[in-house]
Amino acid sequence: MHALRSIATARRGLATVAASKPPTAVVLMNMGGPSTVPETGDFLSRLFHDGDLIPLPFQSYLAPLIAKRRTPKIEAQYAAIGGGSPILKWTRIQGEGMAKLLDELSPETAPHKAYVAFRYANPLTETCLDEMRKDGVERAVAFTQYPQYSCSTTGSSINEMWRVLQERSKVGNEKPIQWSVIDRWGVHEGYVDAVARNIEKSLADYPAEVRNKVVLLFSAHSLPMSVVNRGDPYPAEVGATVSAIMTRLGHTNPYRLTWQSQVGPSAWLGPQTIDAIKGLGKRHNDMLLIPVAFTSDHIETLFELDLEYLEEAKEMGLTGVRRCESLNDSPHFIRAIADIAAKHLNSPQATSVQMGLRCPGCTNEKCGHAKEFFASHPPPKGDGIAAN
Repeated sequence: MHALRSIATARRGLATVAASKPPTAVVLMNMGGPSTVPETGDFLSRLFHDGDLIPLPFQSYLAPLIAKRRTPKIEAQYAAIGGGSPILKWTRIQGEGMAKLLDELSPETAPHKAYVAFRYANPLTETCLDEMRKDGVERAVAFTQYPQYSCSTTGSSINEMWRVLQERSKVGNEKPIQWSVIDRWGVHEGYVDAVARNIEKSLADYPAEVRNKVVLLFSAHSLPMSVVNRGDPYPAEVGATVSAIMTRLGHTNPYRLTWQSQVGPSAWLGPQTIDAIKGLGKRHNDMLLIPVAFTSDHIETLFELDLEYLEEAKEMGLTGVRRCESLNDSPHFIRAIADIAAKHLNSPQATSVQMGLRCPGCTNEKCGHAKEFFASHPPPKGDGIAAN
């Protein structure tokens, strides 16, 4: 009984301390999407101005021209999925759930608050940092919402965070923040389990006699081969995620990893998801499309997979092609990201070991500076104990 009273007293003490200090910020970084159709033009302009994602000659000149030309088409796509992207809604739901669990999992670093920093849509990195400043944040974790690392996605978000922080440090009115980064987590057991559960739920809707014959088509955003050949780790990390999911499922079904969202005439990672559907459709009627590099619904699931690929499959006469539910508000996924964040907060490492390794063909000095900046900010000793 004495031991139980001691534990309860300690917990009350931690709660009192937590209530009197600024929140530990967990910054959820993602590309974002326009929440309303009129925001599409600005979203595309920022996207095409990003040399980490789409390197263009004369970028500052060509980016606004390309964005303006593509805006009407993309506006129509957002209109078709309900008038805007739901990615902000889902990110906030995931973040709020994660923060509540974090207060239980890591009381030493409580209270926790989730912030959103989108790369191309509101709330942008600047907006996120403004909110953190108002809250008096002293400790922050930049938590990428891309499970697998790519220089074009997580790398771009980290570079942008570094750029804005450097600009503000020159002004000299920013309170210093202790930063660390969760830069990849594609084989985390909880994340793998959350995806596998959604797959099992979808497979249960197929007739028992065909269930184990359904082809699992894991679909991830493609990359230009120029980026892959530079040494980007993304293809290997997506492959590792798929392998972990299939192991969790017990390899009950045949599967393939495919790639979507190719833009332009240059060579990209293949096979393209739609080409795989067409090719496999000659011999297989039943296929399950699984978005494997996305943590919530957005235009690439709701429009590209649902309204383009599934419709093309129907036109081919394929009646058994379906799409697996995205993670969205999955309690298993929310617990997984809370677990990832808790273990990170109680680790002495500011980043993963892998983040410090630049691509063999990297020529982007900004990338090197950003990696050095975040790696040089080890978490304070009071943040907990080292993770195993």
